[in-house]
Amino acid sequence: MTRALPFTPRVAAASLSGESDAAWARHAAPHVGCAFLGGIALDDPTREAARALVARDREEFLPADPHAFLDRELAALADAPLRPAFNVRAASPEPLATAAATCARHDAILEVNAHCRQDEMCEAGAGQSLLHDPDRLVDQVRAARGTGATVSLKCRTEVPGVDLPAVCSRAHDAGADVLHVDAMDSEGVVAEVVATCPDAFVVANNGVRERRTVREYLAYGADAVSVGRPSDRPAVLRRVRAAVEAWVDGESAGFRVDEDESATDAPPAAAPDGRGGRSR
Repeated sequence: MTRALPFTPRVAAASLSGESDAAWARHAAPHVGCAFLGGIALDDPTREAARALVARDREEFLPADPHAFLDRELAALADAPLRPAFNVRAASPEPLATAAATCARHDAILEVNAHCRQDEMCEAGAGQSLLHDPDRLVDQVRAARGTGATVSLKCRTEVPGVDLPAVCSRAHDAGADVLHVDAMDSEGVVAEVVATCPDAFVVANNGVRERRTVREYLAYGADAVSVGRPSDRPAVLRRVRAAVEAWVDGESAGFRVDEDESATDAPPAAAPDGRGGRSR
């Protein structure tokens, strides 16, 4: 039995702090199945960190009431032809549960941010610091999942001392159905996460621009890809969506896309786990 996918088409627009709001998501909507709004800091420690980031010229959302902001932005996408998601940062589970309940009401995905590597956010106990403390990460995922929301984990490779596939496995067991992996320069780690968490919906991120990068990530077993910085460029989103749909159509027809096409930008001959994508 094929289970429902969190979103289709299998292309997402990835969150960009201080930029990814409802208007941005609507701009991307014709080309993607999901848009991750945010990130947004939910509690006092992370909001203080966000203010410090703004002080050194980074963009951040800092509304007076972050939970009301989240609710308002999701309501603005009620008729949009995509599934919204919200990337959030918190130092403790309680604010995440509140945000997740709001996401559940809007049929949106709540994304736990274990990705931000800014020193201020990590010192507040959020972002990438959670990868070093999987017990706290699991507590956050469980708090969000307990509301009935679909939960995503945004994480990154190349964090010293972190076994990312193992951390992803723990988060998935705790209720993160979506694993949103920023591959950095270690694209092959996507295959390791897929092998460790075969039932998760894996979204690969970083450098997704055209067919070559799309096919590389899907060959490693990712279910979907996300576009970051160029997410406000329709030409890039159209190109990425076309590449994903060509790959999915090839899977449905029972052949490997790279074996059936004569393209010169073929993905690696075999992913480290020997698979060329997954059917759902």
